[in-house]
Amino acid sequence: MRTAPASMDAVSRERSYRSRLPEALLDAFNTNNRINQYLIDSLPTTAWRAKPMDGKGRTIPAIIAHMHNVRVMWLKVAAKGSKIPAQLNRAKVTPSRALQAMEQSRYALSVVISNAMEHDGRIKGFRPDVAGFLGYLIAHDAHHRGQIAMLARQLGYPLTQKALFGMWEWGSR
Repeated sequence: MRTAPASMDAVSRERSYRSRLPEALLDAFNTNNRINQYLIDSLPTTAWRAKPMDGKGRTIPAIIAHMHNVRVMWLKVAAKGSKIPAQLNRAKVTPSRALQAMEQSRYALSVVISNAMEHDGRIKGFRPDVAGFLGYLIAHDAHHRGQIAMLARQLGYPLTQKALFGMWEWGSR
């Protein structure tokens, strides 16, 4: 019995993964959100309540509220008429409310992303396409996770080494 050349196996594997790419992209977005949750869960309560040293700039809750509120802003553009989560109040948000809101906006955006991948690949109000949008969302969250880690350290409440390394463990989150 003849077997297919090795290059055919590679082509088959490539086609197979290509068919799973939409699911893999959504998995990446979901993992990104779990990393956000992990960060929020890892923050000491004292860091959550601390004010920036010079009295200027965002607090940790304000940064997290901003992360969620930007998602809501995109939902208002790209998903008009659908159920859109409420914005967070940056001065009053608690860790548990932030976790709940981030999950709500993750879910709503996952629906928008899935619909775009099933149709023409476009997100209303965003260019170039759904892949770019997904990259934008993940980059935005990652940027602010870095800000939060730095701010917690500057305020005297650094994240543990376990938490800092844990944010990079995408394979286990």
